[in-house]
Amino acid sequence: MKTVSLKDELVNNSYPGRGIVAGLSEDGKYAVSAYWTMGRSAGSRNRVFVTDGEGIRTQAFDPSLIAGDPSLIIYAAVRVLGNKTIVTNGDQTDTIYDGLKAGLTFEQSLRSRKYEHDAPNYTPRISSLLDFEGGKYNYSISILKSDNGNPDNTLRFTFNYDAPQKGKGHFIHTYMGDGNPLPSYEGEPTPVEISGDIDTFANNIWSWLNKDNKVSLFVRYIDIATGKYETRIINANK
Repeated sequence: MKTVSLKDELVNNSYPGRGIVAGLSEDGKYAVSAYWTMGRSAGSRNRVFVTDGEGIRTQAFDPSLIAGDPSLIIYAAVRVLGNKTIVTNGDQTDTIYDGLKAGLTFEQSLRSRKYEHDAPNYTPRISSLLDFEGGKYNYSISILKSDNGNPDNTLRFTFNYDAPQKGKGHFIHTYMGDGNPLPSYEGEPTPVEISGDIDTFANNIWSWLNKDNKVSLFVRYIDIATGKYETRIINANK
């Protein structure tokens, strides 16, 4: 697949939903991870990202507005296990963390999960794993989705990237665009360009996301040589 502009991918889609980018900085020094949330309903928009140890989690901006089952909007989005950084759009972050800790692979850990229980959308679960095993950096991306809206079958795809390229990454998101029901993401992760330092990259993504639907953004640059990292969080709710 041809590498495309992340700006074009976001500006031309008013509702990509939740999105994940994993890749390598232009200078080849940093593993790059980004994750954002978007929302159409008041409940989905009632969120912020907050730090939680080495990771982050979602939190209700106004706790009084929480209604129904909050598990689809309140979860640990980022967790770190040794030299592995897990980033997902749901509580499967904990499933992956526990699975890796028990000796399972990224893919095996997700066998117990499926798409989200939000019929008729059946929102895909998207996940990424940044791994620094032996001082070498690689990343994986997973999507669990319904079979074209059929809830009886879960489609499972895992993509592994063993040799990340400078200034490039891969982008996956939950929806192809707005709709009712929302159309699930199709195809393999999209190759995209990664440019600039952490502040430039974070500010660019935030500016490219639809202003009416964007909720929160997380970006992390991890020094591959040392494991030290910088994190940026931007929340629409303040």
